[in-house]
Amino acid sequence: MKSFGGEVLFLDRDDINTDEIIPARYLTEATKTALKPYLLEDLNLPGFAAERDLEGKAVIVSRANFGCGSSREHAPWSLEVNGINVVVAQSFARIFRQNMFNCGMLAIELPAEEIRPLLDRFTGQKTRMAVDLDARRLTFTGEDGGNLTADFNLSDFDLALVRAGGWVEYADARY
Repeated sequence: MKSFGGEVLFLDRDDINTDEIIPARYLTEATKTALKPYLLEDLNLPGFAAERDLEGKAVIVSRANFGCGSSREHAPWSLEVNGINVVVAQSFARIFRQNMFNCGMLAIELPAEEIRPLLDRFTGQKTRMAVDLDARRLTFTGEDGGNLTADFNLSDFDLALVRAGGWVEYADARY
């Protein structure tokens, strides 16, 4: 099972699409590793610079409809190869969300009234997030020592995919 939690990257925008996560011009790459330098290269978000802001991040917190656009496993792969195994958002595009779980990664949905305080409270400060899968709870801790918790829903099947390391590992162990 992958490790979950770590330093958070806040992307305060709706509709971050798969072309912004990993631009289509890189979809011919044959390995996940080859995707690494291109993560969020085309993301248009004031104040954001991928080459500066991605280093050391393990979690993304964003707004609604994360991963919309073209369906492609390359989007979660590019996150994974950069050490990001958790995305927390108000909602996800259906295929992106399932691709995250199929890769053994977490796509956690929280309502807008829980996302907004996270963005308001922690954007601009170094923040870490811990994941308790058994309790289905997230704990965010800012550099000032303040914290917020959020409970999340996760189906037993999605949890089984995550614990197995993804769909292929899940299927190998059962079929």
